Amino acid sequence: MQNHFCKKPLWEVTQTLADVAMGRQPADLVITGAKLVNVCTAEILENTDVAVSQGRIALVGDARHCIGPDTLCLDAKGQYLAPGFLDGHIHIESSMLSVGEYARAVIPHGTVGIYPDPHEICNVLGLEGVRCMMEDARRTPLKCMFVVPSCVPAVPGFEDTGSRVDPEDVARAMERDEVVGLGEMMNFPGILASADQPHAIVAATLQADKVATGHYSMPENGKGLNAYVASGMRCCHESTRAEDALAKMRLGMYAQLREGSAWHDLHEVAKAVTQHAVDSRFACLVSDDAHPHTLVSQGHLDHIVRRAVEEGIDAVTAIQMVTINTAQSYRMDHELGSVTPGKCADLVLLNNLEELQVTTVLIDGEIVARDGFLTAELPPYQYPDWARHSMHLQGAITADSFAIPAPEGAQTVTVRVIEVSSGRVDNRAGTAVLPVRQGCIPGDLDQDVLKAFVFERHHATGTYGAGFVKGFGIRCGAMASTVAHDAHNLLVVGTDDADMALAANTLIASGGGMVVVQHGKVLGHVPLPIAGLMGDQPAEEMSRKVAVLEDAWKQIGCTMVSPFMTMSGISLACLPELRLTNHGLVDCISFQSVPLLV
Repeated sequence: MQNHFCKKPLWEVTQTLADVAMGRQPADLVITGAKLVNVCTAEILENTDVAVSQGRIALVGDARHCIGPDTLCLDAKGQYLAPGFLDGHIHIESSMLSVGEYARAVIPHGTVGIYPDPHEICNVLGLEGVRCMMEDARRTPLKCMFVVPSCVPAVPGFEDTGSRVDPEDVARAMERDEVVGLGEMMNFPGILASADQPHAIVAATLQADKVATGHYSMPENGKGLNAYVASGMRCCHESTRAEDALAKMRLGMYAQLREGSAWHDLHEVAKAVTQHAVDSRFACLVSDDAHPHTLVSQGHLDHIVRRAVEEGIDAVTAIQMVTINTAQSYRMDHELGSVTPGKCADLVLLNNLEELQVTTVLIDGEIVARDGFLTAELPPYQYPDWARHSMHLQGAITADSFAIPAPEGAQTVTVRVIEVSSGRVDNRAGTAVLPVRQGCIPGDLDQDVLKAFVFERHHATGTYGAGFVKGFGIRCGAMASTVAHDAHNLLVVGTDDADMALAANTLIASGGGMVVVQHGKVLGHVPLPIAGLMGDQPAEEMSRKVAVLEDAWKQIGCTMVSPFMTMSGISLACLPELRLTNHGLVDCISFQSVPLLV
């Protein structure tokens, strides 16, 4: 795959690199005395120098003959030198940050490149919204190697989105230099059924000689997984069991082991490597979704590498999983992912292999971060007004909007219930017997059953879905969010209809976001005016607001990890088992609409 993400293409600088390596021309930069983490051979090479010219590595070894009077020398004695970290699957929008602020947050943690799937903003604003993110990315040194959203909507016919993407759109997008592949193909039922639309989207990707990324969340590793891999899917981040990750690796699919703000899968899926005598080259570490408070308090890929080490994965192996393995999964290891001659000089210095704290970050041979702070200057970028006004609902939302009528004469009803769990992206389909009061069905706090509503917010259709959810532990109050995967309609959950109405209207007024309400008072509010998904403030400020929001969740009774991330998945109709969209309940095993009443 051609690389458009380095300072200079290799064909343009081969003679210069040869001259520097031979000592005929001085290097721009020489890093001296490092302990090199060689991800090609999984070994540590002591007292190693690296010479850099034109943004690329010219020599690895003894570089004394590459130093001239104007060469910048960086003493790395006592430190470990590794390739810069690459995140192979990330949704920037889930950080609630613009691309520029996201870059400012993650580069100091050693992240030099990401493969973002912008299907969140695409579901709201279409490919024009994606173009805005690409423009935002250009102002940063972070290598943003975009994949084109493949499933907008994620599950056609079961939800309404702000836009849609067809095979012709994908084919045109593949012509862009910023694009390296196809975003996660969530419509795996369509792929397995040989449906025309998803296969045409994959075909447009493969015809462009780019990478198709996967999303296979079924606990089935036989004919279905084989069919999915055979259809061109190169990687998948949806393994939640070790046996699923191992099965994918055995079929030549890159298993992306996920550890995000809410989805803590690594404890289980790391066993695919630690409990089996297998080569780990087909294992990668990814974040998928990371909230701002996670980035600020724990870090990004450096944090995930530390977590991998905690789970028993060797530190060098874990570093391979965020460098050369990731580059290979996108067929870009000829340019990225290792500290070897000719590669882009994307490098990190680490204090040691126990704490794995990043001290210095270089991208294309330029120092861009030191000691936890970005040193590169970022010019401003302003998202257009149309991207900041995305709340389009039909009519007013009042307390009466949350009434769920019961069948005439019924005293009790049996309803389907979405059962959520802390730290897990999947849910369970359950049932509950609820009382009928004044002709309507309320929630039941004794059973931890709350009302949930999804209102269409893109085209003012007036459609909505109503259901019940269990597992949050809320005793009194309401919460709402316009981050509601993947259609990102207005999602409201609560115990009190008036509080639910206040939560909904607060977000309508602020252009989207997340909010917690109790007794008619807003306890926490994170405005996200860019497409109802992202803010325009630094990570530290967004983290502060999210911290207030999490305190508000605790105040109303919820103690789960990243509850808003869990809540945002209530409407995610491409994952098992039961979800709620603006069309109603969806059985995500059989992929059929199902009624609320059993």
